[in-house]
Amino acid sequence: MILVTGGLGFIGAHTTAALLEKNQEVLIADDLSNSSKEVLNGIERATGKKPSFVELDLKNKTEVTQLFNNHKIQGIIHFAAFKAVGESVHKPIEYYENNTVPLLNLLLEIKKSERKIPFIFSSSCTVYGEANSLPITEEEPIKPAQSPYGNTKQIGEEILLDATQALENLNVISLRYFNPIGAHPSNEIGELPLGTPQNLVPFITQTAVGLHKQLTVFGNDYPTPDGTCVRDYIHVVDLAKAHIAALERLENQLGDHSYEVFNLGTGSGNSVLEVIASFERVSGLKLNYTIGPRRNGDVIAAYADTQKAEKVLGWKAKQTLDQAIASAWAWEQKIRS
Repeated sequence: MILVTGGLGFIGAHTTAALLEKNQEVLIADDLSNSSKEVLNGIERATGKKPSFVELDLKNKTEVTQLFNNHKIQGIIHFAAFKAVGESVHKPIEYYENNTVPLLNLLLEIKKSERKIPFIFSSSCTVYGEANSLPITEEEPIKPAQSPYGNTKQIGEEILLDATQALENLNVISLRYFNPIGAHPSNEIGELPLGTPQNLVPFITQTAVGLHKQLTVFGNDYPTPDGTCVRDYIHVVDLAKAHIAALERLENQLGDHSYEVFNLGTGSGNSVLEVIASFERVSGLKLNYTIGPRRNGDVIAAYADTQKAEKVLGWKAKQTLDQAIASAWAWEQKIRS
């Protein structure tokens, strides 16, 4: 059984679907702080299979111990975390608690176990901060984070690296995501943030359906071709498939080291205005947006060098920006209809 923490979230749900499609038995643990149990039904409609589910707070050590006592967990994909860069600047204490304590509780249970438990960590390109060179390779120096969120991912990686050196039954792959977008081709699961979206694409689609009057582009005076921030936007279905490849590598003990990291992106960057143009192209609509001041915690540009993932994991992102945006728009229209 594969434990997927935060499995009702955006990436967690799509990865759960990918696991079920590979006939893996999946147990989702989620506290529903930024998700809904309805996602379980969406996963079932998308795959024809329903994962097991337990609602629990991973910060509660007793509940985590009970989880391991009640289930034979043979692998862990750890998504559960707060993830908004801007929000983390205003709520640093909550981010440090929520993004580190559950990880420690999971590792304490692995330490008790005698079985090898593959562990995949949901990391982020934010660990690189403002990179020295683009595209960003896994050898890029880790700089001081520009947001508490980014720092929690750096800390998580450091904890896991130290843990693999101390625990013989722990092998870890940290997957450093760039910017996941899009929705499942079934149109049954997609990105559904509670409250105001912190990410660009759901804010675009919600603005287009009238939930927001206007989209604000945070800054147009960056040293980029059009002055707006550049990111590597990857289709979430492509991203989910990378977790399958990483899990197979761990299960087959193919790693050269007990701790490995991989960038997950498309290998190219798009600016905020290019993403808006993509949406207008695939939807045929004109988006109402305005230019606002820069936002604290944002780096100028970040996009991945994906050669390591392609060579070692045998994985490569296949879907285009337009395809990802089109799927996100189809999902938004469905849930609002």
